Amino acid sequence: MSLSKATVAAIEKQRDRYPQPRSAILPALWAVQHEVGHLSPEAMGEVASLLRVAPSEVEAVSTFYSMYFQKPHGRHEVLVCINVSCGLRGADDIVGHLERTLGCASGETSADGEFTWASTVECLGACGGAPAMQVDHHFHEDLTPERVDDVLARVRNAGT
Repeated sequence: MSLSKATVAAIEKQRDRYPQPRSAILPALWAVQHEVGHLSPEAMGEVASLLRVAPSEVEAVSTFYSMYFQKPHGRHEVLVCINVSCGLRGADDIVGHLERTLGCASGETSADGEFTWASTVECLGACGGAPAMQVDHHFHEDLTPERVDDVLARVRNAGT
């Protein structure tokens, strides 16, 4: 595995900002995940080398935080709120619909690799628009199964 010159430069820039290079582990992992989509052992080794820290330090950080993915991830990330407001307004129906539509459960990736239904979450802070979900950090509120289908189709067709 070889990171792009732009990612290497971004990691080195972060490293040089801090008196202790290990302080740049988090932003370095974000840069790699943004480029590759997940953190392979090879990529984490490159980060360790660039930051001049032990590979075990990089691995410890990457496995501690749930926002880093150690295996390939879909192109688009889906989060569904299941807290009280969303639950009372049909979150269970949305969860069931996503399972059927994507063909996978929470924590899994669709067979086509397009969507990773990362998880159900306790609160997205969108109670006024319950039930709600996020796709690639964009909020979608007042969901119905039909609206979920529309959102997924728009995201898939946008190619982003």
